[in-house]
This record gives sequence, C-alpha cells and structure tokens, in this order.
Amino acid sequence: MRYDRQIKLNEVGVSGQEKLQKSSVLIIGVGGLGCPAAQYLAGAGIGKIGLMDHDRVSLTNLHRQTLYGEDNIGEFKAKVAKEKLQHLNSEIELVAIEEALTIENAEKIFSEYDVILDGTDNFETKYLINDACVLTGKPWVYASIYKNEAQLSVFNYKEGPSYRCLFP
Repeated sequence: MRYDRQIKLNEVGVSGQEKLQKSSVLIIGVGGLGCPAAQYLAGAGIGKIGLMDHDRVSLTNLHRQTLYGEDNIGEFKAKVAKEKLQHLNSEIELVAIEEALTIENAEKIFSEYDVILDGTDNFETKYLINDACVLTGKPWVYASIYKNEAQLSVFNYKEGPSYRCLFP
C-alpha cells in the first residue's frame, strides 16, 4: 500500500518498485541539498540510504535543512536524519556515517552503494567524490546551489564524463 501510487505509474510498476527496494544511495552532506533528497528517496522506498555528514545541526541550518528542529541543535546531522527518516519509512535501511569523506575511507564506503549523491558545498570534497566514483565505477548525482542559481548533473554514468572532464 505504501508505494501504491508510484507502482500505478507505467514507468515504475511492480518491477520498478522492486528495483528501488534493492537499490542503495549514499548521500554525502545531509544539509540544504541532502535533506530533501533523503526525504524523497526514503519516501520512494530506496532499500538502503547512507547518510554521511560529520557536521552538527546549528541554528543557522534550520531555515533550509528541513529534517532538523531546535531540539536537534548540537547533534550530528547524520544521526538526526537517520532517526527522522526511520519515522518516515521503517521499511528501509538507513546508515548514519558521522565522519568526513577522506581519501582513506572513500573507496570502502562507496563500494557499499549503487549511486553517490552529492550534497556538499566545497570543491575539495567534490573532486574527492569524483575520483572515488571513477575508481569504484559508481555514478555520481551532483548538485550545487549558489544564491539563486542551481546546477544538477550526473557524472560517471556508464563510464561517461566525469567532473574533471568539465572542471579539470
């Protein structure tokens, strides 16, 4: 019943919903971009969602990071996001990763997911995500917002162009 409306879509159907339930997504950065992405992916029934963020909730986050409230200030974003999303959909696996993405941990963590979704806000991390996606053969859903402008792309899909192809 939970997924009835999307199963009714010809583009999804029962087989599509089963694929969603067997899929996994790692969200790096559970802030302004990662919060809504996580909510929609959890609602859609993605089987496993990794929530990677080493930052803590602050008052300045609350107007745009919709998973958090005043009672969460000071807590790790990944932990709070996992708790809130578990209430949204108890049928999926949620993994809170309360550490920064590094050269040392990227390949190991990426190997556990089908798709990498970027909600980060710095170039150093974006290049690290790119390189780890290329090394692990994972597609990378990239998003960026600056003031009133946004960008969205997919890199490394089926060994297609990478972030470094666009921004050497």
